[in-house]
Amino acid sequence: MIEIIREKLAEYAPATAVDEENALKEILQEIALHALWRADFFDIAMFQGGTSLRILHKLPRFSEDLDFILRTPNPDFDLKPYLRELVDVFDQFGLALEVTSKDRMDRVIREAILKDTAIARQLNLTFAVGNRRTIKIKLEIDTNPPIGSGEATTYLDFPSDYEVRHQDLPSNFALKIHALICREYLKGRDWYDFSWYVAKGVTPNLALLEAALRQKGPWQDQPDLHVDSGWLDQVLEEKIGSVDWPAATDDVRRFLRPSELKSLELWGAGFFHNKRLKLISAMV
Repeated sequence: MIEIIREKLAEYAPATAVDEENALKEILQEIALHALWRADFFDIAMFQGGTSLRILHKLPRFSEDLDFILRTPNPDFDLKPYLRELVDVFDQFGLALEVTSKDRMDRVIREAILKDTAIARQLNLTFAVGNRRTIKIKLEIDTNPPIGSGEATTYLDFPSDYEVRHQDLPSNFALKIHALICREYLKGRDWYDFSWYVAKGVTPNLALLEAALRQKGPWQDQPDLHVDSGWLDQVLEEKIGSVDWPAATDDVRRFLRPSELKSLELWGAGFFHNKRLKLISAMV
């Protein structure tokens, strides 16, 4: 089955070694999603985050992690049975997947690291020449997500036909906004995704955003919090003015194909204030 992976990689026509590595990670992410579907994971969970935008909606940047939320909060959720299915499916593809579980029951976010140390060399890929390169994918699932998320289903066909239950775009956008205004460190990929949502005409699920803000972040202790377009406009205006845009640009650069890099020259407060105004206009 390694030949299936080789054929899929050729479809990407990677232009650089970084491109090649990003494409391989994405292929392994799709195999992992297929494995989770086989384990009935999507009966109880939804795919969300940047990788879901990439795989399901063709977001023009690569992404590192597989992020999920439970459809119903469950503090006793156990990730390990699903990880065993992942290992079995990767084995069928001739891949020796190593899974390191960081699944602690006292944490809301369950985590695992998926690693493969051989696939890049098996495929004789450029970025692995002369070194033992490990491909790593982090899997995270929120066992206590905020209430109010919408759902959707998408059918995929690699490595074979399967379906993925995921957040709808307004809900995914809401949690992306929560991340970019609450995250304690700068992540340029948050702002790339924000720009993409606005360009697509997506508006956030404000009820979900408010629920997330009440659950975690600087506004969680404000009983009179009311999230509407005016509130969001003010918060985004302040946030955009405080961002180190050269640093944000550097964060996202390695996840873009060479043909997409020119757009990063636009990044700055003026560009994102324009995006903010376009979003708020679409919401009122």
